[in-house]
Amino acid sequence: MMDFILEAWVSTSIERAKASWMLGGGKRWEPGEKLKLLFAGYNGTRNMGSDVRVNEMLRQIRHILGAERVEFSVMSQNFEFSKGYFEGTKQVHLPDIFPPFLSDEVPKHHGVVACEGSMFKSKFANALTTMMIGSLGLAAAQNKLSVGYGAEAGHMDPLVAKMCGRYCRNSLVVTRNEESRTLLRELGVPTELGTDTAWTFEPRPLEYGQSILRQVGWDGHTPVLVVCPINPFEWPVKASVAKYAVHTLTGAYKDSHYRTVYFHNSGPAAARAYQQYCAAIANAVDAFRKRRNVFVIIAATERLDARPANRIAEKLGGVPVLTSDQYTMYELVSILRACHMMASSRYHGIVTSMPGLVPSAGITMDERIRNLMRERGHQDLLMNVDDPDLEEKLLAALEKLSTDGERIADGIARTVVKNLKVMARMGVYFEEELQRRYPEFPTRKGEWIWDDYLPPMNASLRQLVAAYN
Repeated sequence: MMDFILEAWVSTSIERAKASWMLGGGKRWEPGEKLKLLFAGYNGTRNMGSDVRVNEMLRQIRHILGAERVEFSVMSQNFEFSKGYFEGTKQVHLPDIFPPFLSDEVPKHHGVVACEGSMFKSKFANALTTMMIGSLGLAAAQNKLSVGYGAEAGHMDPLVAKMCGRYCRNSLVVTRNEESRTLLRELGVPTELGTDTAWTFEPRPLEYGQSILRQVGWDGHTPVLVVCPINPFEWPVKASVAKYAVHTLTGAYKDSHYRTVYFHNSGPAAARAYQQYCAAIANAVDAFRKRRNVFVIIAATERLDARPANRIAEKLGGVPVLTSDQYTMYELVSILRACHMMASSRYHGIVTSMPGLVPSAGITMDERIRNLMRERGHQDLLMNVDDPDLEEKLLAALEKLSTDGERIADGIARTVVKNLKVMARMGVYFEEELQRRYPEFPTRKGEWIWDDYLPPMNASLRQLVAAYN
């Protein structure tokens, strides 16, 4: 019921904004002004992937448009968790009950860039997808720039899908795979094909990650295996005023409470599946380290992942657990790239390690890791979180990471360079859409090569491009 209320609330706000615009309300960008853009996403929760991809969007779009011509704001749910992030960008607080905030904040800007990777799907939370649709829809209703950047679409509940088709048909959504593009086109939403935006992220130097590994017990020589787990069975998150009231009065639903009125999926079936997932990973890693001389760490790249990380670490006798609560995105990515093998259920655990050519296997709950592994040509390194034989499959994949690392790294390198080029093309699409909305906005003159549409790249990325271009 609460999800329905949020969806109706946001729909009403968009219709009201559209009527106001038709009656002469609202203000578009005028020549001579700085272009004010609001980046709408799931930031300020210490979700490394969300923060990294938004950081690179800000860098890329600022580089293309010119820092002197733009003024960016980014949503954050907790300023303390996003402190020191998003250089040169104003942070604005996104409350849990977001419709009034959107109605107030979006009109202050000349456009919206929706940032969330899982932008249009009910798998995680209808509320999050509703917020994305609301951000884009409010901007489009006032004939402003409205772009979804690096988005994925999956199954949406009927009402959310209807909202997406109705309110995003005047937006441009650049998807990060063809499957998402097909789904959105069926809803009448304009699309272009793009990728994720985390490829250009520059963490702290590799030496930093190596120093942290030494602090937690690494000898400096033994290959390091990092495992990035999640709880894939606690999704979707749903809003429930009734549960919140009971929780507030009695403390019930403590284990499934996310925050305020939002609660994770729970129940005996979810608990059993979660237990089997953790046991399969722990058993496979234990069997692997008995065959191979490896140093194992567990990395929680999202705050919520600390629970499965600690659970698996305990089953393995207390291996080190490194979390996004302890380390910034710059530090955590450096640690991941200092490792030699990875098994991950986190999409951005894999993506951010790939420029460091870390051989990785994926344990997926949805299409994101599946699509990435297919693109790399590494379907043999892909498993599902609910595979009945997950333990055996993961052990076989770990063996391949150990013996075929050079071959796997070659496929990873080619995929990174390919995606850098696609990310550059996204910049072209963005610039063209901006010109369509605001023809008088001054863009760069002269001829540009493809990497001029990327934010500045570090030396290791440039070397990778030179080797695999």
